[in-house]
Amino acid sequence: MEYIDNMPSMDLMRSEKMTFVQLIIPAESAHRAVTYLGQLGLLQFRDLNAEKSLFQRTFVNQVKRCVEMSRKLRYFKDQIHKAGLLLPPLPASQPDIELEEMEIQLAEHEHELIEMNANSEKLRQSYNELLEFKMVLQKASGFLVSSSSHTTDREIELDENVYSNDNHADTASLLEQEMRSELSNQSGVRFISGIICKSKVLQFERMLFRATRGNMLFNQAVADEEILDPSSNEMVEKIVFVVFFSGEQARTKILKICEAFGANCYPVPEDAKKRRQITQEVLSRLSELETTLDAGLRHRDEALTSIGYHLTKWINMVKTQKAVYDTLNMLNFDVTKKCLVGEGWCPIFSKTKIQEALQRATFDSSSQVGIIFHVMDAVESPPTYFRTNRFTNAFQEIVDAYGVAKYQEANPAVYTVVTFPFLFAVMFGDWGHGICLLLGALVLIARESKLSSQKLGSFMEMLFGGRYVLLLMSIFSIYCGLIYNEFFSVPFHIFGDSAYKCRDATCSNAQTVGLIKYKDPYPFGVDPSWRGSRSELPFLNSLKMKMSILLGVAQMNVGIIISYFNARFFSNSLDIKYQFVPQIIFLNSLFGYLSILIVIKWCTGSQADLYHVMIYMFLSPFEALGENRLFWGQSVLQVILLLLALVAVPWMLFPKPFILKRLHMERFQGRTYGILGTSEMSIDDEPDSAREPAEEFNFSEVFVHQMIHSIEFVLGAVSNTASYLRLWALSLAHSELSTVFYEKVLLLAWGYENITIRLVGLAVFAFATAFILLMMETLSAFLHALRLHWVEFQNKFYHGDGYKFKPFSFALLADDDD
Repeated sequence: MEYIDNMPSMDLMRSEKMTFVQLIIPAESAHRAVTYLGQLGLLQFRDLNAEKSLFQRTFVNQVKRCVEMSRKLRYFKDQIHKAGLLLPPLPASQPDIELEEMEIQLAEHEHELIEMNANSEKLRQSYNELLEFKMVLQKASGFLVSSSSHTTDREIELDENVYSNDNHADTASLLEQEMRSELSNQSGVRFISGIICKSKVLQFERMLFRATRGNMLFNQAVADEEILDPSSNEMVEKIVFVVFFSGEQARTKILKICEAFGANCYPVPEDAKKRRQITQEVLSRLSELETTLDAGLRHRDEALTSIGYHLTKWINMVKTQKAVYDTLNMLNFDVTKKCLVGEGWCPIFSKTKIQEALQRATFDSSSQVGIIFHVMDAVESPPTYFRTNRFTNAFQEIVDAYGVAKYQEANPAVYTVVTFPFLFAVMFGDWGHGICLLLGALVLIARESKLSSQKLGSFMEMLFGGRYVLLLMSIFSIYCGLIYNEFFSVPFHIFGDSAYKCRDATCSNAQTVGLIKYKDPYPFGVDPSWRGSRSELPFLNSLKMKMSILLGVAQMNVGIIISYFNARFFSNSLDIKYQFVPQIIFLNSLFGYLSILIVIKWCTGSQADLYHVMIYMFLSPFEALGENRLFWGQSVLQVILLLLALVAVPWMLFPKPFILKRLHMERFQGRTYGILGTSEMSIDDEPDSAREPAEEFNFSEVFVHQMIHSIEFVLGAVSNTASYLRLWALSLAHSELSTVFYEKVLLLAWGYENITIRLVGLAVFAFATAFILLMMETLSAFLHALRLHWVEFQNKFYHGDGYKFKPFSFALLADDDD
């Protein structure tokens, strides 16, 4: 045991040792001190003003100012994006600027931009109105000219037939009314011209028809140009219309309908000369407005370019200043002592760096009083902090997705680095597919520096974050594929000739006559002659199923052994005696014994039925094994192992709750006084627990918890072992899918002489390989490997009820615009 205690600690095995510290900072150096600590990023502040609302804190006005500046910067960024400009790269060095000076500059820039946008919008509106007026004049002229020529042709007929009939006046048509000279002033034909969006024109015409009861003539024509909508900044297609009607009441209705549909009406004179004159004026004003608009846009783009040159630096500065003031709001402000008091967690290794940063802050702020930094005792459990690199970070994230390790708990990520990609490869074993994954991983790693600085989509970001996981998964897949001897489901004689050959010279293949073994076994992996033989499936099923059980039992044993090291680290003798020992005995009495039988059967070539052995070990433990016996004394050993498994269950269930109750009673009767290092009582409470009032010991709750834990382990030992059979099932499914696509698609198409059929078959095979075998199967195997680690492996020792160390760090600021 001394040897184990003296072993060097692993970086990732236990989280960093943390300490609780208190800072007493003079007010004049508080801002600079917190800024330097943010640059260092090794101190997690504790909120000492949690009972206060955000608006009751000391630096709330500074936070509001930062929020307002963030709003202005977002406005600038939106304007630059809307103008289609690109942000210039951040220059190597820019002069520093004070927050107050930057606030004044931002206000000036915003006022200037708002004024320019307002002027531009007014000019754009005037330009759009003139452009619409020009198109209405052009299209309406055509309608009016065609109407007048048509009227001249009908004039004689109207004179003869209409004017002689006085009773016909009420039912006369619009053109007839137009030609009646005596009523031309009171009830003559009039018209309204305008322009409307194309999407509204059908409803608009229908509404006009209903409102005038059909007494109108609606002419329309598509506008020659699309018009820019200032609100959406999109080009809109419009329709020019002219409505002929009669009567003042109809005019009022039509105008109201135009207003309701957002149609713009423009006056068009009937005189052609006047129309030409107005058109010339409109064209002249349009030309002037175009020049003015272009000059305004150039001026605005220049202003936005100037802003964009500093925008990135301003955004980062405002973000960091807001974070500093948010952190200062977490400190207690003592008005009488003119100082701020803060508390927080930091790793022990960082104490020296933090003290140096605080001394530098005192010197730079010219403070007469230094910053006090001292260690305190804490009742609450410290946060968990693992120092990871870009290789181990993805594996740590896989573990943290299940739950963050509690302080100093054994970290499963150490083992996950190897076991996760290996179990994935057991299900995905094919060295052809593994090479494809390897190429993808190498591309991501080769472009690492470029991709890390880009904003990626959600899927690509996840893939890039797990590039080293993908790398190991592909390497292990190649290794397992060589063991299975599968290259896109095709076997190869890589490591020599097969150990099997035909019985005689007449045999053609293994499916008709069969093979016989004539030399030593194939040196590495599965013999290629098994492929296509009559016994291929039974052989591979047996191999992969037994291998899955061996891997599962081995990993579960590792999990239980880690629980021993956890209990030993936390000086928890109860968990060692009444959890670790009975658990290791129970698991190995049943499934450890099964694993030994599998290895013996492989080594001896015995024909024993292991199903029969395991079933009758429980049903008839004293019955002779007969032909299923694998070694001498097997029957006696089975009885002993069965008894040990039966004894292990009450061993897990009863002793620990009663011992905890006895120790609790002794503690408060004065015979013992100390801290119990049990899983129910955290040793992190040790420094202050003697001063804290003890919680009431609830024996029934402890007993029920232990009973649930024991039942869960007993049932889980069976279900978890069965769960590892997914390694066999998915490996078989992947192999069979590969075989189907190879034989029924590629080989079938290659059997035709037609080049088109061959190309189609090759395309279908490539598509199936890429999207089904390399994407769907990869995702499936990944999720199953994830489940095996979270449920079957980690539940043996991992509590995962801690919380992450979240230091105040400018580098870790979230990329948001709050």
